[in-house]
Amino acid sequence: NRRDMLRWQLNRQRAKWPRHFPSPHHSARPDARVSGLRVTLIGHASFLLQVANTNILIDPVWSDRASPLSFLGPRRVNPPGIAFDHLPPIDVVLLTHNHYDHMDLRTLGRLHTTHTPIFISPLGNDRIIRARHRRIAVQTFDWHERVDLAPNLAVTLLPAQHWSARGLRDRRMALWGSFLFHTPAGTIYHVGDTGYGDGATFRAIRERYGAPDLAILPIGAYEPRWFMHQAHMNPAEAVLAMRDIGAPIALGHHWGTFQLTDEPVDQPERDLAAARAAFNLHPHQFPALRPGETWSPP
Repeated sequence: NRRDMLRWQLNRQRAKWPRHFPSPHHSARPDARVSGLRVTLIGHASFLLQVANTNILIDPVWSDRASPLSFLGPRRVNPPGIAFDHLPPIDVVLLTHNHYDHMDLRTLGRLHTTHTPIFISPLGNDRIIRARHRRIAVQTFDWHERVDLAPNLAVTLLPAQHWSARGLRDRRMALWGSFLFHTPAGTIYHVGDTGYGDGATFRAIRERYGAPDLAILPIGAYEPRWFMHQAHMNPAEAVLAMRDIGAPIALGHHWGTFQLTDEPVDQPERDLAAARAAFNLHPHQFPALRPGETWSPP
């Protein structure tokens, strides 16, 4: 609520981030099509998912700031892991919710102009996009609705413990969610943002849809816990979510690009290493991805 937000802002103990936090991975140049499965982190929560010869972008942000303003707000400390001009043909753009670090209207306009993909989002976000780009047709869906993307490829919108807002007066006026991809390479559970709570959300999804083969989970933007715990998991909670959903492999994102909260830039990676050790996980079972890093099934 606004009172807690004000309390946080007035009492922040914000770690100082470096101006530049370069990824060790060079700018990726993806293949035009992939018949199997390939996942590339562009940065923060932006992904290129290549599966079954279909190219999908999730929460694409190529702008320098995760902000409504071009001159103020969280600024990138590393460039996108894939240069915009090096993208393969994009077939589908999926949006988990409308926060500025996940729904970047400038990037969506560029994608519409250069790739004319299908745009898919939770209910209500089409109005926000069309107010800026009236020619973009956005398909919107409710939780547990499924949409076919290509032959043998579909996605189901699922719940997440989060919220939506673009300003001060539109909180929860558009829906948010997570995605379950049904692919020939297996099922992929993707979360843009969520709190952990008591884990019931993850267990309910597993009970209804079965354990996925891969989970893509956020691990950053979690301090201070008293304020952030309802909306953002920390790395230890992300490992619990991986266990609750039943995924054998998880990929960590939502860290190290935009400073949204108070933890140091590399704290999520270090905290994830500690959580893996506590649960006897091998590093390959839950790596913290960096921009430009690509993952394929072993």
